[in-house]
Amino acid sequence: MPAYHSELNELKAQEACGCAILPIKTRARGPAPPAPEDQSDIVDEILTLFRANVLFTNFEIKGNADRVLIYGTLFVHLCLKKLDRCNTKTDATRILQQTAVDSFAIPGDSSFPLGGLVRAPSSANEAETIRGFFKQLREAIAFRLVDEVFPNGEKSKWWMLFAKRKFMNKELSR
Repeated sequence: MPAYHSELNELKAQEACGCAILPIKTRARGPAPPAPEDQSDIVDEILTLFRANVLFTNFEIKGNADRVLIYGTLFVHLCLKKLDRCNTKTDATRILQQTAVDSFAIPGDSSFPLGGLVRAPSSANEAETIRGFFKQLREAIAFRLVDEVFPNGEKSKWWMLFAKRKFMNKELSR
């Protein structure tokens, strides 16, 4: 059974470092265009497909949106590892908001885990675009993940089981 791919691969979008700059439903500022509230966006797709895709060690990239899906999946995994120590929704919100804005590696940095899958930026402008998009994506994921993991105020053991799995045998360092 193959891994699930992004339905947004066909969407025409700006590109930076081989990643599509996809619309996101968020109030965070950045290069991503706003997505309509009544449609699903890449963050919805990442959260929906996370539990199925995290079980795979191989992932065939079929488009630029798949690279964003991979990065988002790795960030969700990082967030779940951080939530392992949280017992309340308030603590989780605070920790994930901090995690989203912490400094992080972008393509071209030696600590970026997807070096072979995402090309390095060819200019300073492209580097700022991808950094801004990843920051915007991280903030949106952090904001929405808390409601998924704490649906009724208590931590979901079902979600937390997946903190122990590595997607593609990779993980984000921060």
